[in-house]
Amino acid sequence: MKYHLVTFGCQANERDSETIAGLLREIGYERVEEPTQADLILFNTCCVREKAENKVLSRIGELKDLKSQNPHLIIGICGCMVQQEKIVEKIRRRAPHVDLIFGTHNIHELPELVQSIKNLRVPQVHILPDREEIVEGLPSHREFPFKALVNITYGCNNFCTYCIVPYVRGREKSRLPEHILKEISAMSEDGVLEVMLLGQNVNSYGKDLTPPTTFAELLQQVNAIPGLARIRYMTSHPRDFSDELISTIAGLNKVSRHFHLPVQAGSNDILRKMNRGYTREEYLTLVRKIKNTFPEASITTDIIVGFPGESEEDFEDTLKLVEEVRFDSAFTFIYSPRTGTPAAKMPEQIAESVKKSRLQRLMKLQNRISLEINQQLKGKVMEVLVEGESKTSPEMLTGRTDTNKTVIFPGPLSLTGKLVPVKITVPQTWILKGELVEVI
Repeated sequence: MKYHLVTFGCQANERDSETIAGLLREIGYERVEEPTQADLILFNTCCVREKAENKVLSRIGELKDLKSQNPHLIIGICGCMVQQEKIVEKIRRRAPHVDLIFGTHNIHELPELVQSIKNLRVPQVHILPDREEIVEGLPSHREFPFKALVNITYGCNNFCTYCIVPYVRGREKSRLPEHILKEISAMSEDGVLEVMLLGQNVNSYGKDLTPPTTFAELLQQVNAIPGLARIRYMTSHPRDFSDELISTIAGLNKVSRHFHLPVQAGSNDILRKMNRGYTREEYLTLVRKIKNTFPEASITTDIIVGFPGESEEDFEDTLKLVEEVRFDSAFTFIYSPRTGTPAAKMPEQIAESVKKSRLQRLMKLQNRISLEINQQLKGKVMEVLVEGESKTSPEMLTGRTDTNKTVIFPGPLSLTGKLVPVKITVPQTWILKGELVEVI
């Protein structure tokens, strides 16, 4: 039996897909890259932006003929998108050839649901409104044997007014530290060098536990695991990035010097409307603390343009903040209204033409800054975790630095999964080109 899995969205979805792959492998399924070769086709979906939802609906429609040719083919949809009741109704109405729908809170039921479809030949739809408990010990199948994603929290309590995530991922729940440490220790014994700790807001980890455990305390425990070389984490909410966390990271040798701090906007008025919980001034103070403590750190961010009510002055505040902080890079987005969120009902929705113009202006500024920062790295030797062959330049290897810079350089494929020194020779806006430094 064979399956084809397509993942949309964030790293939390990627981690869920690893669990899905592990569960399917346990019941005898083998992964294939071509949907025409599969007995089971599954879409793990995202609903942060309408574009992602439309892409999924389009892909499902394309499978109608394949289903008619192979009636025993199982087509399934899971993930955030189907946590929305109206979307499930739309799928069932528009795509009756879909056999399986399940949400973000019951991935562990996948083998049972697949077996029910095979036995009964009846579509299975099972969505839980929230995660009743965290199911530990599920299998996973990773793309890379030397790096891994590890959930430390599920859900979100922040309720930013533009964001659908708390409604589809549920309220925040922390995993027990002993479960996290056991999982990472086993990974390290299997040869994993780098772990990425995942949560919608890792900084609020442990507040719901008894006794409470801070994210800083968890980092200290993970840092002590033998064999690990790097610890990353995603995502940090600026409001909860404490002085304790900064000083803790400064004393830990394995924690990445890459700080991803989504600012979303540079205007206090827009930040208030977004319910971000901090001001422009507080964000800039946090950045100064990080830069003073870690002079060579990279700082990246997320920015939304065209939020309801964003004036030209508000947008100029964002540009000024970008100039002042000088982010290494930024994920920039046009505001996309999400049904069910407060922002979707706000007055003063911005015209698409204005949004697109502002996005271009922001990207032009950020691209200039990114290039200027990267140019300062020319001639520097940086440690790179080699991930394999570059997708854009097959004759080159690709990997990432501790500061999350992508580096491509010539070298043997046998270096994949190893930490190697690379001298930067040609800095570019989005990547660094380099050459391997021979270790004598």
